Amino acid sequence: MKKRKEVKPVEQDERKCIRDFEGLVTQLSDPDPQVRRWAARDLVEYGTEASTVLADQLLKESEKSVREAILTSMTFIGDSVTVEALVQCLRSEDALLRNEAIDVLKNLPEQVAPIMSGLLKDADGDVRIFAVNILEALRHPYVEQWLIEVIDRDPNVNVCATAVDLLAEVGTENALPSLLRLKDRFPEEPYIQFAVELALKRIRGE
Repeated sequence: MKKRKEVKPVEQDERKCIRDFEGLVTQLSDPDPQVRRWAARDLVEYGTEASTVLADQLLKESEKSVREAILTSMTFIGDSVTVEALVQCLRSEDALLRNEAIDVLKNLPEQVAPIMSGLLKDADGDVRIFAVNILEALRHPYVEQWLIEVIDRDPNVNVCATAVDLLAEVGTENALPSLLRLKDRFPEEPYIQFAVELALKRIRGE
């Protein structure tokens, strides 16, 4: 009977080489995705020092498990470099990367709040929609006010529709005048008419 080859523990193979900062940065470009994954996980120990290299790798990483490790480390670090990189991901053609970035940004309310007004005024309508989606989980006291500002001024019907859907869940009587104005702004848009009526009823408790 052929003797089975002894299998080494996974960690012993994957977490190889030098584990200092320079070594981990080198391993982040290793052709073996397992090596890259462990490097991404361990770089979190270096905090903001690791932000730029993690952000750079995120934008070019094709392996899902490695990308997840990078995003996990970036979430823990949560500095301005991390937020800027995640916002850049919102402009990506990669739908999965965009959704992953949105999920991380939802978990960084303190870091995202200062840039939210800018995101909601972004020239790209899709980015504005993504910003509204982030608001859904942001748990910030200004969420309703941001949404009211969106439906008062945004020219994109899809952005406004997304904001109305969320206002139906979190809105108060403060949103009622803006919701009524929105109906008048888009009189030929059936979904806006429907969504506004639903939001009005929920807010009024009807």
